[in-house]
Amino acid sequence: MKKTILIIISLALFLQVSIAQTKLLTMEDAIIKQKTTLAPARLKQLMWVKGTDKYSFVDKKDKEDVLIIGNAATTKQETMATLTNVNDALKKINLKALEVFPSILWKNANQFTFETEKKLLAYDLKTKVISVEASRDFGDGAEHTDVAATTGYVAYTIKNNLFVYDGKDKLTITNDKDSNIVNGQSVHRDEFGITKGTYWSPKGDLLAFYRMDQRMVTDYPIIDWSVRPAKVSEIKYPMAGDKSHEVTVGVYNMAKHTTVFLKTGEPKEQYLTNVTWSPDEQHIFIQVLNRDQNEMNLNMYSAITGEFERPIHTEKNEKYVHPMHPIVFIPNKNNEFVLQSEINGFNQLQLWGYIPGGVSKKIFDNKETAGDGKWIVTDFAGFDEKGEYLFYSSTQESAITRNFYKMSVKDGKITRLTQGDGTHTVIMNDSKTYFFDNFQSTTVPREISIYDVKGKKVQTLKQSENPLKDYKLGQLTLFKLKSDSADDLYCRMFKPVDFDSTKKYPVIVYLYNGPGVQLINNTWNGGGDMWLQYMAEHGYVVFTIDGRGSANRGLAFEQTTFRQLGTVEMKDQMVGVDYLKSLKYVDSKRMGLMGWSFGGFMTTSIMTRYPDVFKVAVAGGPVIDWSYYEVMYTERYMDTPQTNPDGYKDANVMNHIDNLKGKLLVIHGAQDNVVVWQNSMMFLKACVDKGKSVDYFVYPGHEHNVMGKDRVHLFNKITDYFAQNL
Repeated sequence: MKKTILIIISLALFLQVSIAQTKLLTMEDAIIKQKTTLAPARLKQLMWVKGTDKYSFVDKKDKEDVLIIGNAATTKQETMATLTNVNDALKKINLKALEVFPSILWKNANQFTFETEKKLLAYDLKTKVISVEASRDFGDGAEHTDVAATTGYVAYTIKNNLFVYDGKDKLTITNDKDSNIVNGQSVHRDEFGITKGTYWSPKGDLLAFYRMDQRMVTDYPIIDWSVRPAKVSEIKYPMAGDKSHEVTVGVYNMAKHTTVFLKTGEPKEQYLTNVTWSPDEQHIFIQVLNRDQNEMNLNMYSAITGEFERPIHTEKNEKYVHPMHPIVFIPNKNNEFVLQSEINGFNQLQLWGYIPGGVSKKIFDNKETAGDGKWIVTDFAGFDEKGEYLFYSSTQESAITRNFYKMSVKDGKITRLTQGDGTHTVIMNDSKTYFFDNFQSTTVPREISIYDVKGKKVQTLKQSENPLKDYKLGQLTLFKLKSDSADDLYCRMFKPVDFDSTKKYPVIVYLYNGPGVQLINNTWNGGGDMWLQYMAEHGYVVFTIDGRGSANRGLAFEQTTFRQLGTVEMKDQMVGVDYLKSLKYVDSKRMGLMGWSFGGFMTTSIMTRYPDVFKVAVAGGPVIDWSYYEVMYTERYMDTPQTNPDGYKDANVMNHIDNLKGKLLVIHGAQDNVVVWQNSMMFLKACVDKGKSVDYFVYPGHEHNVMGKDRVHLFNKITDYFAQNL
């Protein structure tokens, strides 16, 4: 296939190497310091002061933490509190001094709150006095705290049950004796955008919560090797095609001390996603997804009786529907809301209205108001106070950039509010009159500015210097290749330090290429970890391609892999390989491959299905057989093993081990509860049975990834493996 290469960004991070640029990254620099001292500088705790056009952040003056407050409309900034002020106030109420400025939230324009010694405290800027707002001592084992913004009531869990602290008493909401019935926690293994298990009503006097019955789900052993003898802890892990858990939603009334459960109906094996309260607290909306994940019903339930009232909207797709975002109501309206939907092929905004007891109506969506609509809404930032405009971020300019827009609710007219080719991350103030713009690109480490909602920059708060200005780095290039279906595939390449086009260099391909992940974007370092630059310093060409199946490119691009995970993705990875082989400075006989999780699956798949391409590979936490992965994720992309046996068979890496030729290192966390350890253990057994030799390393005490100080050990291990074999 003839490849057309469109260079969209060709960046030499340093056009001329100065005398000062002689340092090389250490592994500690690349792994630990990349997020601290070698990350582009930011403003610590930058936030809007509640209900105002003022902002605050924590800085240092004379080696002391201080709280700075500024105004969006001016450049004036004032020190309004110091760590000494806070500690003096703590001393007066017999609490311990703090070593750093606390993590704060604004209660109002003059008071911020923070927690210490299991107390919620409020500091007054004018009086410099701290008052105790509430206890945060909920007993041993309390977690998953959720504070109602209007009442201050706190929901929390202890083990599998749910409780509420109302400022005076600790109320028991559930009292399930069986630990396999879990209340007030995230369900469906954190899929579908679910991150918590409790939802306070707008006025804060009603609490919706998840109840998950896992008694029917198979137990799975996770072994703790740190004790003598080793100890088994059982988790519930529903594997693809097996029995899943059953979820319901309860509503607790703080005034009546009663609970009703929503009548979400049959079958019980369904997914209750994106719980939303109506502004008047009369209704709860849930996006109910069937287990096949090909039909979503936005249903309305009575928050008072629990009765199912009516469906508002239904979406169907022959492959899958993937609801990820709750609906958001227009200010001052109880029956008009925004729904994020992929029904047109791209995640976009639809404005809906409904009449209680009557029909629902779609008012408009992005596709009808913004050109061809072939772009993704990546973040919805809400409405202005009058409900005349809504705000969002999207890929409208490019799949690897992010800009911020406002849209007229009346006619759908769109106005772009941010400028500059790169990635804009935005936080709006409460009244939606101003926003912070945190901007990055491959040439801009970080620039933090304030804009008004007309798109005018009113001031710049921070321009970060290049934190790597003293280091010799490889040349970064972002560009596109074409797939066999003529789709654009974004690529990232780091050339070796002191690159010489007449030399031949080994290559490391770093990949993921799975759903929900985009590795390449127009940010500092192109979205890549600093380890990639570390390897470029050590003489490697480092390459990544986001093939079909990866995120933020639309439903068709993602669903190409449906029922055949790995197949199309490997074809696209080979597009990248063919490009690399076409480069005179690439040594095609010394090519390495590395990926983790889905990337680990891809790595082992390529080494066994394209065995003559890569000499060396490292696969971390790999899925080997998709029938051993969890229900929600796997069945979305593969259906069940019962309905798609050929797809599961073809994707099973163990069925291709006979082809393995290159050197392969497999790494797994011994306590992995995401991709269970059994995956790589089965792979090892199959390798033994087939007479294939692979290398293997386990990290005891680590789950799906190796974090903390041991991460340096991990990447030293990976780096050494490439150095020894490539």
